[in-house]
Amino acid sequence: MKYYLIAGEASGDLHGSNLMKALQQEDVNAEFRFWGGDLMASVGGTLVTHYKERSFMGFAEVLFNLRAILGFIKFCKQDIQNYHPDVIVFIDNSGFNLRIAKWAKQRHYRTHYYISPQVWASRASRVTAIKRDIDAMHVILPFEKAFYEKYDYEVNFVGHPLIDAIANRTQIGEHAFRKKYGLNDKPIIALLPGSRKQEITKMLGVMLSVVNDFRDYQFVIAGAPSQDYEFYKPFIKENKVSYIPNKTYDLLSVSFAALVTSGTATLETALFKVPQVVCYKANAISYQIAKRIITLKYISLVNLIMDREVVTELIQSDLNSEGLKKELRKILDDEERDRLFLEYYELEKKLGGKGASAKAAKFIFDDAKSST
Repeated sequence: MKYYLIAGEASGDLHGSNLMKALQQEDVNAEFRFWGGDLMASVGGTLVTHYKERSFMGFAEVLFNLRAILGFIKFCKQDIQNYHPDVIVFIDNSGFNLRIAKWAKQRHYRTHYYISPQVWASRASRVTAIKRDIDAMHVILPFEKAFYEKYDYEVNFVGHPLIDAIANRTQIGEHAFRKKYGLNDKPIIALLPGSRKQEITKMLGVMLSVVNDFRDYQFVIAGAPSQDYEFYKPFIKENKVSYIPNKTYDLLSVSFAALVTSGTATLETALFKVPQVVCYKANAISYQIAKRIITLKYISLVNLIMDREVVTELIQSDLNSEGLKKELRKILDDEERDRLFLEYYELEKKLGGKGASAKAAKFIFDDAKSST
C-alpha cells in the first residue's frame, strides 16, 4: 500500500522514521512518500520537502512567513493528488496538518493522526475539526485519551515512542564518547537549546551566561540536526564550551545535569534520568498571545504528565542568569537528585511501556487494508 506521511520537525522525523519501519513489518509492499527529514529518508521512499525548509516558531514568525506557508499547503495538496495514497498519516505539526486533513477528508482519503495536536493546551474547539477530518487518532500521552473522551471521540493510546527510540539506540561507552569528542573528566552539564534558530538564539545565550559560575563542570551544547556548525560557532568560541552535533541521546546518557528548552527534549532528558531545569523564552508578541489562549499549569511534558511540578520551569522573564544559577545549583545537590530520579521512574511507568510505533502501525495498516 501507499503511505503519505507529513512530519514538521526533528522529533516528528524521529517518530515518523520509527513508524515507517513498523509499517514495513506489517506491510511488505509498503511505499512511502513523505514530508520529514533525514531519519525518515534513511528508511526509504521519497522525501518531498525537508522540515528545515518550513521551520517557523511562534505566532509572529508564522504571520511573517504566511505566504511561504500557504505555498507549502498548496503544493502539498497537489502532491497528494498526484501520488494518490491509500492512507495519509499526519505526525504532530498541527498548524499545517489540520489544514491538509480537512482538504484530504473532503476528497475521501483515509486519514490517521499519530501524535495528537496539543488541543488540550489551547483551542480545544479544534476537536470538532479533528473528529470530522481524522479517521483515527493515535495518542502518546496518557492523559490525552481521557481528554478526548470528554468530547465523545475514541482514540488509541499507544504509549510514547521515545521509550522505543531510547531503548533501541546504538550505545557508546562513556570513556569512548568523551575521547571521541575531546571531553575531559569533569561532570557534564548538557545544554539543549532547541532545534529552531529563533529559539536557540533566545535560549542559548542565557544558558551560557552561567558557565563561569560552575568551573568544576564542563558544558556541552547539543547541536540540533536542523542546524549546522556555523550557526553555533559564535556561541562556542565566545564561551569556550564543547559542541556535539546530532548526538543528543549519547550526550544525555553521560550527563550529570541539563538545561533544556521546553518541548520533547524535557521528556527525553527525564527518560535518561538526568536532572534538569526547563527553560522557555519566546518572541514577546508570541508570548503575550500564547498566555491568553494556553490554559495549562505547566509547559514541560514532565510536569504535564505527572500533573505536578517535578522539574522547575523558568519561563520568559524568570529565565535569567540569576534564576538559572540558583536552579542549576539545586539539581547538583544529592538530595534533589534523589528526588528527581524517583519521580522520573514513576513518569516512565505512566508512559505505557514499549511498542508505540508497532501498535500505531498495526492500527494504520489494518484500517487501510479494510478500506481498500
